[in-house]
Amino acid sequence: MPTAPRLYMDNAATSFPKPKAVHEAMMRYATEIGASPGRGAYAEAREAGRLMQQCRQRLNTLIHGEDPNHVVFTLNTSDALNMAIRGVLDYAVGHDPNRNHVITTWLDHNSVLRPYNALADRSRVEQTRVPCDPQTGVVDPDDIRKAITPRTALIACVHGSNVTGTLQPVRAIGAVAREHDIPFLVDAAQTMGHVPIDVQADLIDLLAFPGHKGLLGPLGTGGLYIRPGIEKRMTTYREGGTGSVSEHDTQPDFMPDRFEPGSHNAIGVIGLSEGVDYILQRGVDNLWSHEQDLIRAMIGGLTEMGELAGLTLFGPQGVKDRCGVFAVRVQGFNDPQTLSDALERDYGILTRSGIHCAPLAHRTFGTHDLGGMTRFSFGPFLTVADVQFACDALSQLCQKHAAV
Repeated sequence: MPTAPRLYMDNAATSFPKPKAVHEAMMRYATEIGASPGRGAYAEAREAGRLMQQCRQRLNTLIHGEDPNHVVFTLNTSDALNMAIRGVLDYAVGHDPNRNHVITTWLDHNSVLRPYNALADRSRVEQTRVPCDPQTGVVDPDDIRKAITPRTALIACVHGSNVTGTLQPVRAIGAVAREHDIPFLVDAAQTMGHVPIDVQADLIDLLAFPGHKGLLGPLGTGGLYIRPGIEKRMTTYREGGTGSVSEHDTQPDFMPDRFEPGSHNAIGVIGLSEGVDYILQRGVDNLWSHEQDLIRAMIGGLTEMGELAGLTLFGPQGVKDRCGVFAVRVQGFNDPQTLSDALERDYGILTRSGIHCAPLAHRTFGTHDLGGMTRFSFGPFLTVADVQFACDALSQLCQKHAAV
């Protein structure tokens, strides 16, 4: 590995570094506990179960959920989104074959687009992809309303774009969905732990989230919050042992066991719990305020460069309607990866270039056939000085390239 200073700006992929308590909790589990939660009555198994439940409670507190047992642990956000999409649609179509219409947006990630498309390919569902503003990426909630039909079974929407950082008006969209009694699924991959989320006030029925991004936990963790009552409008898409009601050969109907077959990733969830606790201790409002300071610094630095540098910033051009994810293209760097390579080689700045698993978003902004964009994404351990350094690096690369 390189030994020169590194500036990690790929937190949209996974957060780094993690709080020290995350590593310590995982080490303690691995060396002192080791047991499978819910699979024994001895002290170590009980302690593992307690720590798992503590994580549910912390997550429920963070999102102002109604019941910690409605926080279901998953492998990641993609797993949570599949659980929600397939669960809701299987139930809806099973009770009414004509209830087979779904809505999403052009800014959504492949973790929503691909499950929708797979179901559509099997002639099970029809979908409407609501366009977004071609400049900002913001969706008009009234366009969601206009897309609803009597057959609509699910509305899914990304909260924060993993390409441009665009924040969608989820509360307004949630109000539209609730008005029509349609389950509303929110992909919080880029906002959980970054932006305050209140599932009750935001009228969110299903919230899918990763453990390894803004929540500062390890890879291989994530979750799905299911509003109480919505689980009755979902089927399970996998079944197995739960350690509970083992005398029955059918899946339990109570939460969270209904959606959690098999042994848990206990070591990961216990690490995740400490990441969530770090956020609760610091306060998500304070973390969001810090991220907004970083956003202002990035916007300020890029604005100073302007078009004279041949740099284009995509998405919202100010602090409003965005989180700390920025995507750019620089004139002369025809392949965005060459810009990422230069940033790493010359400045030690780590970014991600390409299509970012969001092809419709890149079609919206006209970059799909150009190889995508170069993305910078922020985490809580970055400083304003770090952001200013990144802006200076971009400016210098633009100037060097313009002089060639």
